[in-house]
Amino acid sequence: MSKALFLDRDGTIIEDRGYMRDPDEVRLLSGAAEALADIAQDGWKLIVISNQSGVGRGLISPDEMRRVQGRFLEAIESHGVTVTASYLCVHSPDDRCECRKPSDFFLRLAAREHGIDLKSSWMAGDREADILCGRRAGCSTIWLRNEMFPVAGDLPDFIASDWNGIRDRLIGARV
Repeated sequence: MSKALFLDRDGTIIEDRGYMRDPDEVRLLSGAAEALADIAQDGWKLIVISNQSGVGRGLISPDEMRRVQGRFLEAIESHGVTVTASYLCVHSPDDRCECRKPSDFFLRLAAREHGIDLKSSWMAGDREADILCGRRAGCSTIWLRNEMFPVAGDLPDFIASDWNGIRDRLIGARV
């Protein structure tokens, strides 16, 4: 069984620009690509878990979402980082689907599909839903501090101010 770093995308790896429809808006957060390259080199699978409710709300089309996701993958891969898989929930909150974070549905699916030990894995994100998702799956959790979306300090296992903090916590980490 492998260990994985499950990652929210918007606000965690790339700048959160709302409901992105233009791939040219994709901007990696400072230090994210370099830290993720080091984390992957340490043996972690990188798996993106993202709510993309703009599709379900009718604010962006599925094709626009796919183009933004494609640009994100190009941007991260241009730094030598391979994302093992991406799971995107396109439902609106009103749909009450089983895959929208804070549900752990996609983490459990990824664990089955990619041979991942959830107890040895971490979930990193910038919002409470990300932390709850990871906890529900039995992962350790990292809140990438975001003053717009505060999370109670006792909810995540680790709080990082930037990607250097995440890298330093995970390299060589054993749960």
